[in-house]
Amino acid sequence: MVAEADERPVGAAWLRVFPADDPGYGFVAADVPELSIGVAAAWRGRGMGRALLRAVADRARSAGIGQISLSVERQNHAHGLYVAEGYKIVDPSDANSDTMIKELWELS
Repeated sequence: MVAEADERPVGAAWLRVFPADDPGYGFVAADVPELSIGVAAAWRGRGMGRALLRAVADRARSAGIGQISLSVERQNHAHGLYVAEGYKIVDPSDANSDTMIKELWELS
């Protein structure tokens, strides 16, 4: 997903699946894609990140994906955004960052 303003890209988000023998920074399982996201500094705090998170989650859900993972430094302002968007900490073992998961389907 790419966020645009004035017909120019200002942010992007994507999912990537990593194998267990070559995990990414926010790896939780080989069948759980990891989120990468970035927003240009001038556009942070203006809703672009939230819009990207929601768009990626909607697309993943419609593709049959049940969870998304990520890792974020605790001091990163986006940490609060992820929590507000439903990401839960599943691994706080790193001294500076948390690995989080968002459940995309309601559990019964």
